[in-house]
Amino acid sequence: MTAAIRATGLTKSYGGKPALDSLTLDIEEGSIFGFLGPNGAGKTTTLRLITGLARPTRGAIQVFGNDVGAADNAARSEIGFLPDVPAFYGWMTAPEFLRFAGGLFGMSGARLEDRTSMLLDLAGLSGVTTRIGGYSRGMKQRLGIAQALINAPRLLLLDEPTSALDPMGRKDVLDMIASLRGRTTVFFSTHILSDVERVCDTVAILDRGRMVAHAPIDELKARYGKEKILVEVTENADALAEDFGERPWATAVTRPTQGSIEITVTDLGAAQHDIPAMVAARGSGLARLEAGEVGLEEVFVELVGSAK
Repeated sequence: MTAAIRATGLTKSYGGKPALDSLTLDIEEGSIFGFLGPNGAGKTTTLRLITGLARPTRGAIQVFGNDVGAADNAARSEIGFLPDVPAFYGWMTAPEFLRFAGGLFGMSGARLEDRTSMLLDLAGLSGVTTRIGGYSRGMKQRLGIAQALINAPRLLLLDEPTSALDPMGRKDVLDMIASLRGRTTVFFSTHILSDVERVCDTVAILDRGRMVAHAPIDELKARYGKEKILVEVTENADALAEDFGERPWATAVTRPTQGSIEITVTDLGAAQHDIPAMVAARGSGLARLEAGEVGLEEVFVELVGSAK
């Protein structure tokens, strides 16, 4: 299968300072790919290189086997793009805006009307007659994704599509992205880890222009993550937290709430064996002992922190 995006040694420098440093990346067609990194990591620079809005200092990038920036611009027709701050004509309605966007791709007639109707339904905007200037931020983001899909692209690029949305707006946008799985390759660039964990298949983590990890989410958590145990006791939680922290199987101990202790462990079996006896030795009651896995956020913090 042809990779949707293939980058080799991709580097972009501004004033001699690299914003992106030797990025090598393969993204499988049909996947929802999460591109993670703190602000300033090089995510938007990467998107500009994929779209051809910027040229690399070194390296190469292809979209579905076509060289980005080639004279024939064959790659560009395969791409839909939603920037981090999309702009709209506030006096237009959603159907008018989608027809306008389709016209820029040479679309017209029944084909454009069918595509507009389908995308309005996908975005949850069918029957909405309010002009775009009166839309909420979440409605505008959903319309922006619909606009980016008007030309039926094989690759959809999203730059921080859920940033600054309220919980309901974020849910609507994420549901829309998830509905594209298997139909369109989605490149989802963000710093909101919970969003990526919810909808993405595979992630890459970028820090200061360099990629520090690239793997399916489950594999990444298994490779870098450790397991956690949540303990709730009836009394002596502070003393027990100190006791747990001295055990060889504990790498971190926190107190999320009064009476509860969260322990990151390297040996789950040993921890589960020792904890009840330690609680009893302190004369306390064990109200809860629950094991769970480390999430993507902990993996991200570990990788980015170690890179620094």
